[in-house]
Amino acid sequence: MVQYFSYLMHLLLRLPVFEHQTLLTYWPSTPHAHRERSTDTMLPLRVPILAVLVTLSLCQYYDYDYQPNPVMGPSAPNCNQECDCPFHFPSAMYCDSRKLKFVPIVPTGIKYLYLQNNLIEEIKAGVFDNVTDTLRWLIIDNNQITNAKIAKGTIDKLTGLEKLFISFNNLTEPVIPPSKSLEELRIMNNKLSKFPSGLLTDKENLTAIHLQHNDLTSEAISGAFKGLKKLLSLDVSHNKLKKLPAGVPNSLVMLYADYNVIESIGAGYLNKLPALQYLRVSHNKLVDSGIPAGVFNVTSLLELDLSFNKLHSIPEVNEQLEQLYLQANEINKFDLSSFCKFMGPLNYSRLKHLRLDGNNVTHSSMPPDTANCLRQASDIMFE
Repeated sequence: MVQYFSYLMHLLLRLPVFEHQTLLTYWPSTPHAHRERSTDTMLPLRVPILAVLVTLSLCQYYDYDYQPNPVMGPSAPNCNQECDCPFHFPSAMYCDSRKLKFVPIVPTGIKYLYLQNNLIEEIKAGVFDNVTDTLRWLIIDNNQITNAKIAKGTIDKLTGLEKLFISFNNLTEPVIPPSKSLEELRIMNNKLSKFPSGLLTDKENLTAIHLQHNDLTSEAISGAFKGLKKLLSLDVSHNKLKKLPAGVPNSLVMLYADYNVIESIGAGYLNKLPALQYLRVSHNKLVDSGIPAGVFNVTSLLELDLSFNKLHSIPEVNEQLEQLYLQANEINKFDLSSFCKFMGPLNYSRLKHLRLDGNNVTHSSMPPDTANCLRQASDIMFE
């Protein structure tokens, strides 16, 4: 339970920052968060969101997540003897944290299967035969699974799967079920070096993909995301990308590509993503020459993170942008035209938070008209 709430706090630090009056419509589900930005001014805004998360998490904890045996009570009759199936939720089978080396046979009627935190090395043929079209969730994180030890007729027969979490294993290429109902795919912290084109083409309901902490290159994922129609969140942080992923659908709202080796952004890249609101490209190798004029000047973008790169100037952004993180670059000039092309009663930046600490600019670098342009900025950090 303590680990679960630690996860919530970890998740919370990845939330986009919202003002009190802003309606919260979406938040990222990715747990990884190596953020260096200050949270002093953000914390009060996150407290109401934390309350919502805790409330939801408690409901989920008692319905889905593993419960201590005294709370769970005796198992329902249709359950593998290696696992627990609570009477109040008999369609869930909890086999996590039991030092299992193999996936046990899953009985008929099980929809939610939890196998995380074991020593599983192999998925043998036949273990899913009773639930090929009814299993909805397969959580098998933190094991020792390799591609060679996944038998045919196992994951590749799960036609009703909605969530596949297979992070913290030893996969070198993705394992994708045939299910057209798949909504969330997590293959984090593996050894993925390739992602063949076409694996996700028919996944019309897929909304979130987490591929961080792998060995993927730009070439390896060049055709990986074609055909997706409802994708909202894509995290490819901590890989070996030299450019932002190609072929992502125009439905994308969040794109995280921190900790790669990206040197440039393609001209017009964001114009192809009219719904994109959150873009994070921190801890890369971006330089001024790799950022075409106006590439970030799109009306949909609310948060842009370009921190820990090699920029010498502030890139041009749209007046609708609310959060801009540029700390730890080599910026030596505060150019107001990056934020406001024109200034007037209706022409001004909606920027609320701007980080410039770790650069070569100070408060004295700001032009006299800064207050007219950045009139909504409540936090401009130089130190």
